[in-house]
Amino acid sequence: MPFERASGILLHPTSLPSRGGIGDLGPAAYEFLDFLAAGKQRLWQVLPLGPLGYGNSPYSATSAFAGNPLLISLERLAERGWLASERLEGLPQAAGRVDYEAVSAAKFELLREAAGNFLRQSSGVEHMRFERFCSENRWWLHDFALFSLLRRENRLLRWNRWPRELARREPAALERVCSARAAELEAECALQFFFFEQWGALRRACHQKGVRLIGDLAIFVNYDSADVWTHPELFQLNDDLDMQVVAGVPPDAFSQSGQRWGNPIYRWEVLAARGYGWWVERMRSALRTCDIVRLDHFRGFDQYWEIPASEPTAVHGRWVDGPRDALFDALRRALGELPLIAEDLGFITPEVHALRQRLGVPGMRVMQFGFGDPGAAIHLPHSFEANTVVYTGTHDNDTTRGWWESGATPEERRAAQAYLVPGSDGIHWAFIRAAEASVANLCIIPLQDVLGLGSEARMNVPSKPDGNWAWRNAPGSLKPELAARLAALSEANGRDSVAPIASAEDGEESVA
Repeated sequence: MPFERASGILLHPTSLPSRGGIGDLGPAAYEFLDFLAAGKQRLWQVLPLGPLGYGNSPYSATSAFAGNPLLISLERLAERGWLASERLEGLPQAAGRVDYEAVSAAKFELLREAAGNFLRQSSGVEHMRFERFCSENRWWLHDFALFSLLRRENRLLRWNRWPRELARREPAALERVCSARAAELEAECALQFFFFEQWGALRRACHQKGVRLIGDLAIFVNYDSADVWTHPELFQLNDDLDMQVVAGVPPDAFSQSGQRWGNPIYRWEVLAARGYGWWVERMRSALRTCDIVRLDHFRGFDQYWEIPASEPTAVHGRWVDGPRDALFDALRRALGELPLIAEDLGFITPEVHALRQRLGVPGMRVMQFGFGDPGAAIHLPHSFEANTVVYTGTHDNDTTRGWWESGATPEERRAAQAYLVPGSDGIHWAFIRAAEASVANLCIIPLQDVLGLGSEARMNVPSKPDGNWAWRNAPGSLKPELAARLAALSEANGRDSVAPIASAEDGEESVA
């Protein structure tokens, strides 16, 4: 069923101007929510929320189910008594890019201190709530906690390089660790409790203001994750537990060698024989966290590019059939209708479009892509259908101003000039006006474009190994007059209907 007409903003929580060197789920998140509500924006889109692995990419998490502890607000923990307020005095202030190494070193020490305080001092009701969380999530939580502890113990080596008995999950070896390190494992669980308590509180606040959260679910998971360590039988691994094949995309006009992502590939036949149960739980978890789920690399559900693990590039791969309708039929039988968005960018075949249309899922259109070759016009408003999500750009694009100033070719600039007729308020507002006025039911604008920022504010450069995911918004930039301008655009284009959203958790009070 198509979504109601609405608009919103793309901003990952790490980009909030929170104290502590990284955005989190504390005061800055609620200030941004107030800005969304004042601007009559009904959607807040985020990137994946999992714990970060190598490269700090949210698309390379160490769990498909856990939350990123670096997003936990230390200020909220201090307000609830789990951390002494004076422990926050040395934290960095709100400005500046994320230095993940420095942030992790400083913040995890305080988070573990808070977890210890909570486990020792929490009241009966508070502790019962924690125990309920652990019980309801035991099917992934215990293995994730154990994986995280062992990963640190083994100096962040990939799990198949751990001692054999641990890599192969021999029961006696795991039991010895669990017995000897029970307190540390419980603290890992407490950090996950903190994350989901704080995220749940923020989500309830969003619902009270009529804002829905759009989450992001990557089709593939990270090899160095609790998921692959716990369920190696679901992935194409060899006898040494190394990957046999990896995921990526073939060579194209942007890359002569393609992209070798390096994710393990599922044994879809095993998943099918089990009724796709792991995927059902993954989708159930995503829908408990967010209201709408964007499926990254939707193309891979029809066919995916399989590369022998020994190949250094993506050149010598092959297309292999994905699960197609069978997976989504299983998901719908278990969970009902699914509020999904398909990331259908890149080389998309008629079969992929047909799958998306059979499922009734809206695809994505990115206006920055619309001014190149003639086939790119599908990304311009005159080509849209209503069941579409339009973006000026995504987290992988340069900002619109950055693209205009240094990324666009002379031909693209001429085409954009003719199509949009930008005014004195800049090319970014011309893009935003066109996106808002389009027939696309959903319109999402990166905050960088709302603020008119240049390439210095880019979130990610694909295939660049370092320096990504670090942009943070400057404090004080969310001006009332900017919210008023967004509200006027939303009203003029019929995207302004805002009402509280009923939630099963309304009235609950976070204990973290």
